[in-house]
Amino acid sequence: MMQTMGDAPENLTLMQIMERFGTDEKARAYLESVRWPNGPVCPHCGNADRARIYDLTANPGKRVRAGLRQCVECSEQFTVTVGTIFEASHVPLRKWLIAWYLLCSSKKGFSALQLQRTLEIGSYRTAWFMFHRIRYAMKDPVFTDKLKGTVEADETWIGGKRKHVGHGYTGNKVSVLTIVERDGRARSQVMDDVVSSKNIDAVLGRHVELDATLNTDEAGYYNKPGRKFKKHNRVNHRAGEYVRGDATTNTVEGYFANLKRGIIGVYHHVGRKYLPQYLGEFDFRYNERKVTDGERTLAGLRKVEGKRLMLRRPKGTPTAPVPETTPPQPQPVPCSDARPCGVCSACHVFGTPKAA
Repeated sequence: MMQTMGDAPENLTLMQIMERFGTDEKARAYLESVRWPNGPVCPHCGNADRARIYDLTANPGKRVRAGLRQCVECSEQFTVTVGTIFEASHVPLRKWLIAWYLLCSSKKGFSALQLQRTLEIGSYRTAWFMFHRIRYAMKDPVFTDKLKGTVEADETWIGGKRKHVGHGYTGNKVSVLTIVERDGRARSQVMDDVVSSKNIDAVLGRHVELDATLNTDEAGYYNKPGRKFKKHNRVNHRAGEYVRGDATTNTVEGYFANLKRGIIGVYHHVGRKYLPQYLGEFDFRYNERKVTDGERTLAGLRKVEGKRLMLRRPKGTPTAPVPETTPPQPQPVPCSDARPCGVCSACHVFGTPKAA
């Protein structure tokens, strides 16, 4: 029986990972054991009957790749990568799994340029997009529960420094609100340009139970949202107060310290468009901090199901669907006259006024 990453020791090294996934066959077999622990399942129709799924023999001459299967129910072919972030990727699967491990085991992140050098990937763009696919899989699109117990909330600004402006200048920065459950999970979200009581109230309402104890700093925009919870503790950082009994925001401040060290020291610059992906990466590692690197990687691989991210929109795909409620607009018809009359509405669209 093949040993899984979750069974690996805490000091699992990169060399052990390279040996375990030295070939694409080993990498594919491991991914199949993670995605299909009870046998293959057709991603097209959901058929899980092993007798109704056939293994096709690899034949490069006929473009039959290794690991290809055919479902009898829907007559579709598939591999373990269909319907995941690995689908249609030309990067060998063994390099994908090593990239997963590197990003999950690096506390402050792993740069795409370093990944390109380490795994000998053809271009920086390919390595960059690989990591963004992995971050896309790490991020939880929908939360089914709320944080409870003692919860700390704080906001910070992500962005570079500008010369000849005051310390409070935020024109080139993006605000981030992070909510941390004491001894539990963290959730981060990009906020609007102006942090207000209204948008903080909306985020706390979506992610925190009302019977929780909320810990914040002395910022005024926490006053109104804090009244909804069982208890609201505030610490006054301006007065040099950071701990008062159980009232503290040191946990969320520690999260921010790790986040900023990663952005400043590893990634250097993160645009507003991609910041939610990076926040999902740091949230995932924080939420899985109590397990080994191998177990953290395994937890991430289990989230690839149904997540596919493409660099470009496929050809022929409309950029924005037309709403069904919008009635079709009548198209003007050219003037039936052999020579444009210059009077009807059609002539103003298609032709020129009729010469005198």
